[in-house]
Amino acid sequence: MHGRTILLIVGGGIAAFKALELVRALRRAGAHVTPVLTENGARFVTALSLSALAEAPVRQSLWDLEAEATMGHIQLSRAADLIVVCPATANLLARAAAGIADDLATTLLLATDTPVLMVPAMNVRMWQHAATRRNVATLRGDGVTVLDPDEGEMACGEYGPGRLPETEAILAAIAAQLAPTQAARALAGRHALVTAGPTHEAIDPVRFIGNHSSGKQGFAIAAALAAAGARVTLVAGPVHLPTPGGVTRIDVVSAREMAAAVDAALPADIAVMVAAVADWRVEAAPAKLKKGGAGPPALTLVENPDILAAVGHGPRRPRLVIGFAAETGDLIANAAAKLAKKGADWIIANDVSAGVFGAESNHVHRVTAAGAEDWGPAAKDAVAARLVDAIVETLK
Repeated sequence: MHGRTILLIVGGGIAAFKALELVRALRRAGAHVTPVLTENGARFVTALSLSALAEAPVRQSLWDLEAEATMGHIQLSRAADLIVVCPATANLLARAAAGIADDLATTLLLATDTPVLMVPAMNVRMWQHAATRRNVATLRGDGVTVLDPDEGEMACGEYGPGRLPETEAILAAIAAQLAPTQAARALAGRHALVTAGPTHEAIDPVRFIGNHSSGKQGFAIAAALAAAGARVTLVAGPVHLPTPGGVTRIDVVSAREMAAAVDAALPADIAVMVAAVADWRVEAAPAKLKKGGAGPPALTLVENPDILAAVGHGPRRPRLVIGFAAETGDLIANAAAKLAKKGADWIIANDVSAGVFGAESNHVHRVTAAGAEDWGPAAKDAVAARLVDAIVETLK
């Protein structure tokens, strides 16, 4: 981040005080910070505090005669390398999604072609409200990066998703946005096939076998491949994530449905099998299984198709096949065994016992026939960018 300029818009929520910590961290990382404080944000933090930490004047009004004599808000919005809205309240998200420009902050957002990163923080009910979900989907569809909030206890005493992410996670997301990539349009003319999310294997009309995969890493990879110019087919299990721009999405539920969709999407130049596919299924009962005096019903498990192996050893094998291994122990050894068994070129391995599912960051190792490479902890967007850079380098 050294020498990069961050335009930081501080919204009016109780989490605004954490923006001060973010400013301090950005300055330590060598970034220049230009603070913009909304009218409601000033009810929680002072302009003096922001200015002292940023070592820069704070902009607060669209009607600043001196600054606006030369259309300062236009220059301000375009001079930055990245615009960060933290905290992004429900109100700010709604106004930005609607294209409203009635103060300095929203006018900056509408007048810019600079990348925008929004970091939401609000009450759990507000975050889960259909209007907020709709606004977030609109913003993401417009190319704005909107982080998911953390889950925890709110200032109001309620519990759930809505807390501002930790400063380290925000910094990682900012770094991912600023990270230069060699892959820009380098995959034009290539077809990339990506799988993401879990599969659900029905037990009866009510219950299923599943796992905690959120699909975030797979969706991030699909987005990065599309940004690199590839034609991307994303086969997604049951997740609630917006489709990345420029990506063709196929929604499935079960492993067999995913296998069929993958087969139909071939041929491809690149296959990135990120989905956490259930290894087993049962023959689903036609009606809900009830409790009875005879004890629990016997569930006979049947092995699901091995999608990665079918692609890796198949007659229409892509030039580059990449699998993911979610492990809870013996990470490198298990990934190396999977590499040979599945016919993959690389296995991206991570330890899921550390709370990776649903999180914004990941710690992966790339395992190839030549050995293992620790990529360290990073935001999932940054992992995706690094993976696409490696794909470009390999296919050159």
